[in-house]
Amino acid sequence: MLSKLRQSYHQQLCTHILFLKSDGIPNFADKHSRPSVALAKNIVQQFGYPLRQNAPSGQAAGVAFEEITMTFIRASLDILQHIRPASWEFSVHSTIKGFEQYAHLADLEALLSERKDLRAALGDYLIKPDIVIGRMPLADHEINRKELIVDDTVAQLTPLRRENFSHPKPILHASISCKWTIRSDRSQNSRTEGLNLIRNRKGHTPHIAVVTAEPYPQRIASLALGTGDIDCVYHIALPELQIAAEAYGNPAVLDMLNTLVNGKRLRDISDLPLDLIT
Repeated sequence: MLSKLRQSYHQQLCTHILFLKSDGIPNFADKHSRPSVALAKNIVQQFGYPLRQNAPSGQAAGVAFEEITMTFIRASLDILQHIRPASWEFSVHSTIKGFEQYAHLADLEALLSERKDLRAALGDYLIKPDIVIGRMPLADHEINRKELIVDDTVAQLTPLRRENFSHPKPILHASISCKWTIRSDRSQNSRTEGLNLIRNRKGHTPHIAVVTAEPYPQRIASLALGTGDIDCVYHIALPELQIAAEAYGNPAVLDMLNTLVNGKRLRDISDLPLDLIT
């Protein structure tokens, strides 16, 4: 099933985003980089699906990438319910103040809206990740389904129990940033978002991941190398990228790609759903 979902994911990307420019270069390659063009062309050839006939705008491509990726993750978690049963909530560009670990930031936002001098000093805490996944709190009858586990004398503060709060909020399970390409310093805002999620939480840290179609390993490395602010970078087609890199035969490209994979900093999109339930 996961293989079929992955194939459908690639087909949707080809249908709604992937496009060959007039010079035959895929719209996720850097035309000024020979390795980037060669790798992207090889990946598209391996996909083998019909592509868009007209170029999407940058904004339209970004929105489509987020929606298609969210659909893939939702469908994947559905088939993994027997491993990690949960009621998941998915959304795009939702502010983190709606989640349990970050609800206190709403009060801070209200204060900053009144004190412009403080906003200038403290900045903006209410980030809106590309994709957010929340886990809904459980009613006691769900927790006690097999036997009496909780009652009015225990576990009265955990956000997983719906009965503990008059207005329970979902628990932020994952924040996923979608980068169709990695071209500029703007791509590094994924790190800033990750650090904000880590530093400003009250509760456990959500999964923090980046999904990209970037074909050039050296560009991926600018975001993937290092630890602490991002769990891992996930490529839309890592096995296809590895095949393309082998065919291209550039030692620097192969070495960097191997470094990222063996160093546990780059994985395939099909790894993401399973990582999300660990």
